[in-house]
Amino acid sequence: MASQATIQNIRENAEVYHGDGKCKEKSLELLRTLNLPEGLLPLEDLAEVGYNKEKGFVWLKQQKKKEHYFKKIGRLVSYAPEVSAFVEDRRMKNLTGVKSKELLLWISISEIYIDDSDSSKITFKSSAGLSRTFPVSAFELEGNK
Repeated sequence: MASQATIQNIRENAEVYHGDGKCKEKSLELLRTLNLPEGLLPLEDLAEVGYNKEKGFVWLKQQKKKEHYFKKIGRLVSYAPEVSAFVEDRRMKNLTGVKSKELLLWISISEIYIDDSDSSKITFKSSAGLSRTFPVSAFELEGNK
């Protein structure tokens, strides 16, 4: 895991966008570029989006925590005021700020990826090594088919 000083250095060399409209546009653009479903990060009231393409580090800041219920998989997901990750094609690693409710527990998600062998499935992995796989279609933007 990267240290705070390293993360700060990465942020200094990043493209940074402000304002909800521009940030939503950039977050969707990023998900498309990474070949991840556009509904994966349904954040609201975004204040800042940053992306250091060279280091593959991204962060998204919203005004407050957000919970989103993904109907197609029956899961409640919590997004902290700041979500960050190291990203590459079809993958988000060292993810922070995302938790999924499993039974009565909130599980921190540390990695999200689409396996090269089956691009119709997306896997969410916890730092404890637990993982769940779902159809990619469950994370498409509402209205997109």
